[in-house]
Amino acid sequence: MRLRALLDTDALGLKLLGGEEELDRTVRGVMTTDLRDPSRYLSGGELVLTGLAWRRDATDSEPFVRLLVQAGVAALAAGEAELGDIPDDLVLACTRHRLPLFAVHESVAFATITEHVVRQVSGERAGDLAAVVDRHRRMMTSGPAGGGPDVVLDLLGSDLDLRAWVLAPTGRLIAGSKVGGPALPADMCAKLAAEHLSAARTGRRGPHRMTIGSTPYSLFPIRSSGRSPRASRDVRETVLSDWLLAVEADASDWPEERLDLLQGVTQLIAVERDRRDAARTVRRRLAQEVLELVQTGAAPAEIAARLRVAAPVLLPGLGAAPHWQVVVARVEWEGGDTEPGPIAQSLLEEILVDPLATGPEPSDRIAVAHTGDEAIALVPLPAVSSEHDGSEAGIHADALLDSIRDALSAGLDGDGRVTLGVSAAVHSAEGLRGALEEARHARRVAAARTGRVCAAGHQELASHVLLLPFVPDDVRRAFTARLLDPLRDYDRRHRAELIPTLEAFLDCDGSWTRCATRLHLHVNTLRYRVGRIEQLTSRDLSRLEDKLDFFLALRMS
Repeated sequence: MRLRALLDTDALGLKLLGGEEELDRTVRGVMTTDLRDPSRYLSGGELVLTGLAWRRDATDSEPFVRLLVQAGVAALAAGEAELGDIPDDLVLACTRHRLPLFAVHESVAFATITEHVVRQVSGERAGDLAAVVDRHRRMMTSGPAGGGPDVVLDLLGSDLDLRAWVLAPTGRLIAGSKVGGPALPADMCAKLAAEHLSAARTGRRGPHRMTIGSTPYSLFPIRSSGRSPRASRDVRETVLSDWLLAVEADASDWPEERLDLLQGVTQLIAVERDRRDAARTVRRRLAQEVLELVQTGAAPAEIAARLRVAAPVLLPGLGAAPHWQVVVARVEWEGGDTEPGPIAQSLLEEILVDPLATGPEPSDRIAVAHTGDEAIALVPLPAVSSEHDGSEAGIHADALLDSIRDALSAGLDGDGRVTLGVSAAVHSAEGLRGALEEARHARRVAAARTGRVCAAGHQELASHVLLLPFVPDDVRRAFTARLLDPLRDYDRRHRAELIPTLEAFLDCDGSWTRCATRLHLHVNTLRYRVGRIEQLTSRDLSRLEDKLDFFLALRMS
C-alpha cells in the first residue's frame, strides 16, 4: 500500500506535517518504537510509530530521523498523546531528510494503525493470509471470546500449511496450532526458547533458525509495543520477557512477501500481548499497595483489609479467606545500566503464571510488584482444611525452575543471574511481614549457590544454611579443601567412593547398620571406608565436632 492511502483513511485520523511529494512511497510493514536507535529492528519500507519517549530535547530529533532514513523507512508517525503538538525540531529534521511525517491524534491507538497497515499489506501481497488478519481483527474487537492467538495460528495451519506456536521466554506454550499434527512437547518448547534467547543475546536480527532432529524451525521475535527497551538499547532489558513465534519451516529461502506476512502476524500477536499485560495492571497495583503497607509497618488490621480487597481479584469465587505465599526474585547483570526491578517483575510474572493450575488452562492470579532491584510476588493459595497443617501447601522452590532453567540460562548468556526465594504459606496478615523476610533470606541462600538460575525455599532456612551464604568465599574454599580434598584425591586414584560414603554416613546419623544397608555394603566394608576417611583427614567421626565439620564442608562444597 502507499502512504497516500493511509492519509486518505479517515478512521486513522492522520495529519500530514511534511513530505507531501513523497506520498507515493510503498509501505511494507509497521513498527512501534520509542528506542533512540531502532535501526537494528528495521528492514526498510516500514511506517514507524512513536510516542516520542526517546526525545529528551531538541537535539535528539536529527540523529533519530537520520537513522530512520538510513534504514529505509517509508514514513514516521508521531503520537500527540504525550507532548501535544509535534515538536518543530522533529518537523524540520524530517523535512531536511525528505522523510514524510504524520501526526497521530491522541484518540487514535497505535494498535489501530498497526492493524490497518498489516491488513492492507497482507491483502495486497498474499491473499492467502487475508483471512488470518481479518479473523484476528474480529477476535480483538470481540474480547476474550474471540479465541486469542490460537485463532491466528490455526488459520496459519489451514491457509498456509504452516504449524506455528507462540512461546514465552521460559518455554511455556502460550498458544499453538491445532492443525496438522500433535501439540508441541514441553521439552521441544524449552529447546526452541533456549535457542531463541541465545540468538537474541547476540543481537542478530530474526528470524533465527534451528533444527531439532530433522525438522527445521524458524523463530520470530514478538516485541511488545507497550514495553520497548529504554534509550540504552540494552537487549537484556527485554530478552527475558519477549514472546516468540516458532514456525515449523526453514524461512531462509522464503521470499520477502512471505517474511513480511509472518512479521505482520507477530505484530498482531504483540497487540494481544499488550492486552494481557494491561489486564495485570490491577494485580500489580494491589501487590504494590500491600507491599508498601507491610514494609512501612502498618497495623495487621490495615493489611488484612487490603488483602480482603485483593482476594476476590486474584481468586474469584473463593469462599474462605486464602492463605498467602511470598516469592522474591532478583535479576542481576554484569555491567550495563539495566533496571533490575522491572525485568525481575516481568520474569516473575511469567515464571508464576501457572504455579498451581491443575486444568488445561493456565492460571494467572499472582500479583507482582517491584521495589528497588527485586520483584516480590504475592501468591494466593486456597485455604487448607483444618485437618491439615498446610505446611506442604503452595509452590516449592526446588520444582519452580526445573522446566525453565535451560531456557533462562541461555538468555542470561554467562553475564546474568536469576535468584528466587520462596516463603512458607501464611494464614493471616500478621504473618505476611515474616513471610517477606523469609523469602528474602531464602533468595540470599539461592544467591550463594553456583549456577545462573537458582532458587531456595523456606525449608532450607535451617540455622546452618542461613549462615553459610555469609561466609567469605576464600574461607569457604580453604575449609572445604582442608577436609575434602584428601578424600577426593583418594577417590580419583582408587575409585573408593569415600565422599559418597561420608555423605551417607552423616545422613544416617552415624548408624552403621542403616548406612551399610543404604549403600548395599557389609558393615565391615563400611567400617574400613570410614577408617580410611579418618586416617586421611586426621578426624574422628565418633566426635560430634568432627561430624559437624564434615557436614558443613559437604554443604559448602
